[in-house]
Amino acid sequence: MATLFPIAQKFILHWGEMGTRWGINRTVAQVHALLFLSEKPLPADEIAETLGIARSNTSTSLRELQNWGIVKIVHVLGDRRDHFASMKDVFAMFRAIAHQRKKREIDPTVHVLRDCLAEAGKPKAADAHIRGRLTDLLEFFELAGDAYARLEKLPTPAVLKLARLGDRALRMVGISK
Repeated sequence: MATLFPIAQKFILHWGEMGTRWGINRTVAQVHALLFLSEKPLPADEIAETLGIARSNTSTSLRELQNWGIVKIVHVLGDRRDHFASMKDVFAMFRAIAHQRKKREIDPTVHVLRDCLAEAGKPKAADAHIRGRLTDLLEFFELAGDAYARLEKLPTPAVLKLARLGDRALRMVGISK
């Protein structure tokens, strides 16, 4: 079992809490936090023991994190067990999370909005107010999706440069503070 410094325990507990606020299972977030802080890949049984969770819960959490693309299996010479490691590049990790969230949350919403608007065009399916509200929402999601797609293609240094522009970026597009 890995011994955790009190600050690591504090972070792992907080990350689990934040996970629930983001719609992620608490244990999944805690497993991620442990792996993110770990210097070396950890086997599932050590993760379970360190966090005090069931082995089955650990396996489920690890599968979820692998599906998100932020945890991978690592093989350790001389050990037949699978070990797990989190992405360490914070920006790459958040890009992977943003990509998955868009795929799981935004894309299906855009699809349903398009379907609703197609049906709303039929006689007596919806009034002009409902069509207008759905159109506004679809335009927003499409614009946000397009902006995200452009941002996703940029290399990390370019994204950082844009983020660091802050108020200067607003002034560049003619918006004063």
